[in-house]
Amino acid sequence: MAKCVLTGKRAKRANNVSHAHNKTVKWQRPNIQRKRIWVEELGRHVRLSLSTRAIRTITKVGLVTYARKKGIDLAKLAE
Repeated sequence: MAKCVLTGKRAKRANNVSHAHNKTVKWQRPNIQRKRIWVEELGRHVRLSLSTRAIRTITKVGLVTYARKKGIDLAKLAE
């Protein structure tokens, strides 16, 4: 299943509700992208599955800062 490695976003189960109030199951899937990002501290590229929200945040604050804030070790993700 698609999952963002930084935010943990994954598909949610929800209901389609008709006018007659009949409920059918649907899945709300996050927009997960495979990105190759240069990490200066490691001196190499890292390929990650990220949500588009995480990509926007990484663009703004940087990958290392964002991973440190979330308590994630990039060296383990890079393997």
